Amino acid sequence: MPHLHQDANNLAGRRLALSLALTLAFVIGELLAGIWSHSIALMSDAGHNLADALALLLSWYGVRAALWPSSAARTFGYHRVGVLAALANAASLVLIAGFIIWGAAQRLMNPQPVAGPAMIWVAAVAIVLNSLIALWLHRSAKNDLNIRSAYIHMLGDAFAAVGVVIAGVIVTLSGKPIADPICSLIIGGLILWTSWGILTESVNVLLEGTPAGVDMASVEKMIAAVPGVLGVHDLHVWSLGSGVVACSCHILVGEQSIREGQQVLRAVTDELDHHFHITHTTVQVEVEGCDPDDMYCTLKHSAGHEHGHSHSHAHHGHHAH
Repeated sequence: MPHLHQDANNLAGRRLALSLALTLAFVIGELLAGIWSHSIALMSDAGHNLADALALLLSWYGVRAALWPSSAARTFGYHRVGVLAALANAASLVLIAGFIIWGAAQRLMNPQPVAGPAMIWVAAVAIVLNSLIALWLHRSAKNDLNIRSAYIHMLGDAFAAVGVVIAGVIVTLSGKPIADPICSLIIGGLILWTSWGILTESVNVLLEGTPAGVDMASVEKMIAAVPGVLGVHDLHVWSLGSGVVACSCHILVGEQSIREGQQVLRAVTDELDHHFHITHTTVQVEVEGCDPDDMYCTLKHSAGHEHGHSHSHAHHGHHAH
């Protein structure tokens, strides 16, 4: 399974690198065409495409970093590098949208003639390029927030380019340059809308919020329904990074052998993996009815106080990947 994940990351990395090279080449061409045609829509779209190039670069770095091994300094590895890249991508989209809206407002107040045919041809190339890159990234984007942020960039660009084509046709047929800044305003609004989901999801991961699609009440009921589990508490579920969901909890069981306790514990981790795709689970088992005067409970109780804990039940832990 790790090898499949690594192969998928390597493939995504190669596609991101190729997409980056194509996007940078197109940005240069679109910027020159925008300057030549005096089109604020083309220059705005070039700025957006430059942000996309940076987004692709960040996403590529995040994909590579996720493959780095964990260490004593980074015991969970580098999964969150991709989340940070997604957050940076979303934040850059918001900034770019602000500049585009500001430039369009300025042009609305001071209209200038634009070359409609140039807008149409350059934007048509943008539609093909951005759609192709979005298609490359579509499958990987389903399970990776980092790649999804790059995918949203490219998909947003494809729609923005469609808007530029429409504006170019209106300018060419009617001779009214006002369609150009209006198109830019729509592009700016579209960018803000597409970036919001990535921004909120990235922040949720960094705040260790409950992952989208995970219902904590259902998780609690499922654990409590495992044969041998009498109760569950101290339940936490969070994302380490895209596709890596972690859980920790305490479960209460009856007096039993260590082997029986391990079977209950294994059943809990298997059910969490099967029903909620939680692959990194830590479970603490606590025994019901432990006599406070019992030697082992007393030792656990004393050791817990020495380390600042207050649990008095005998327990053992399990860690499942």
